[in-house]
Amino acid sequence: MNPAIAAGRRLADYVLPDHTKTPRRLSALQGDDPMLLVLIRGFFCPKDREQLKTLTRFHPQLVVGNCRLVVITTDDWHTTNNLRQQLGAHYPFLYDGEKRVRDDLDILEYTDPQHEPMVPHTLLLASGLEIRRIWNGYYYWGRPSTAELHDALREVTRDIRPDWDLSDPELKRRWAAGDKSVFFPYGSKSMEQTLKEMAGAVDQYAGRA
Repeated sequence: MNPAIAAGRRLADYVLPDHTKTPRRLSALQGDDPMLLVLIRGFFCPKDREQLKTLTRFHPQLVVGNCRLVVITTDDWHTTNNLRQQLGAHYPFLYDGEKRVRDDLDILEYTDPQHEPMVPHTLLLASGLEIRRIWNGYYYWGRPSTAELHDALREVTRDIRPDWDLSDPELKRRWAAGDKSVFFPYGSKSMEQTLKEMAGAVDQYAGRA
C-alpha cells in the first residue's frame, strides 16, 4: 500500500460513479459522520460477498449510529448492480472501471493476473476523510468483525462528538444558555437533513459531483 495511506492522513476525495451511474464525491457521501469505506475485489470473490452480507446486516446499526457505509469495486456497472441487489443493500456502491483507486493506493493484487483486482481493504474514516483504521483483507480473517467495528466506531465517535458525555457540567451550561453549537446534530444541521441522511436519500444529501 502507498505509504501515504496511513492513520492520521487524509484519503483523496475521489469522484466515482455509483450504482445509478451518478458521479459521487466521497466527502459528500460522508458529510460530517464517520465512514466505513470498503474496497473489494468484486462480485467473483466469495470472501467479499461474505463480508458484505455481514455489513448489510450491520448497516441498520450504522444508520442509527450516524456512520456512513460505502463500497468501491472495480466491477462494471451491471455487475456492481447485481451484487448490490443480491445483497439487498441500501448503501452506495461505487465502481472504478479505470482502477484509479487501486493504482493510487498501490493495492494491485498481483497474485491474480486474471482479474487484477484491488487487495481488499476496509478503512474507517473520521470526518474530513481522515484515516483512523485500515484493515487488510487479503486473507478473510484480516477483515474486521462487527464487534471490532463497534469498538472502533465508539472510539472515533467519542473523538469527534464533543457532546459524548451529557453529564459534563459545561455542556449543561451551554445548552441552558441556548448554545447548541457542540451538540449533534442540533448545532450543525436540521433534523430534516439528518433524517434524509439516515434514510439513505443520497440524491438529496450528497447530490451529483
